[in-house]
Amino acid sequence: MACKENGPLCVGLDTSPNYLPPEVLKKFASPAKAVLAYNTELINACAKHSGCFKVQIAYYEAMGLEGLQTYVETLKLLREKNIPVISDIKRGDIADTASAYAKAHFSGDFETDIITVNPYMGFDTLQSFTEYCKKTGTSDFAKEKSIFVLLRTSNPGMQDIENQILQDGNHVLDRVGNHLVELQKFFAQNYGYDENEICSPVGAVVGCTEEQDAINIRNMYPNIFFLIPGYGAQGGKAKIAGTLLGKAGGTVNSSRGVLCAWKKSSALTEKQEAGILTLDDIVLAAEKVALDSKTELIEMAGKYSV
Repeated sequence: MACKENGPLCVGLDTSPNYLPPEVLKKFASPAKAVLAYNTELINACAKHSGCFKVQIAYYEAMGLEGLQTYVETLKLLREKNIPVISDIKRGDIADTASAYAKAHFSGDFETDIITVNPYMGFDTLQSFTEYCKKTGTSDFAKEKSIFVLLRTSNPGMQDIENQILQDGNHVLDRVGNHLVELQKFFAQNYGYDENEICSPVGAVVGCTEEQDAINIRNMYPNIFFLIPGYGAQGGKAKIAGTLLGKAGGTVNSSRGVLCAWKKSSALTEKQEAGILTLDDIVLAAEKVALDSKTELIEMAGKYSV
């Protein structure tokens, strides 16, 4: 698996044109073309430091049809390089609509390897996505599909729903986590996945923004692989990420921390003020932060995994 070979970092391509300085943007015919150029160079530079990449579709939708074409080209580049790609789409809807979402993102122009899904409309909304997660009987990674289900997200508003206490004393998110355990058992019994296999097709999204929650969730779900947002720009600590990387493991997403690394360099700020900042400068800054993040996360996983 790529996370074992290249480390636990997931580089998030939540790429807004606003993350690029005007002197770089103006060299391209459109913001979408600038984003595609940046994504391409980032992938080439950071692939050796990243177990996978995550592409947040909203940033591409915001650029209209040309942005969606950039999304398609970004997915295509990653999959051609056999780099695992997570499409961060957070879909969740009633049966027929969910089926359409699943078909849209597990086949055709938007085909990806892994998607994020939202279970908080009810567990029946997951069924259409899990249909695509059955083993295909092939060794071709690109044909295997997986999902990350929102469990404990990294935003403050998770307290409004996910952390609410039910009559039985458990939290809403506990109900979701227990259902994910049942899904793992289902895949183990029916499709040849080991119940304790790290690479079960069903993982969970767990933010690294609260230490005690991280300890509790990692201990409650030792066999679930986590997608871990919140590290870096959202304030999540590497120590907390290290806790979540224990047991079955996970991949830690950093988006703005990598994409906007150049903004924290005084030397590059001076180049920007002089109007001579280049795309190559920005990519080199991103690559350095990706390597530093990978190194830090591996160290923290060794120290704080539970």
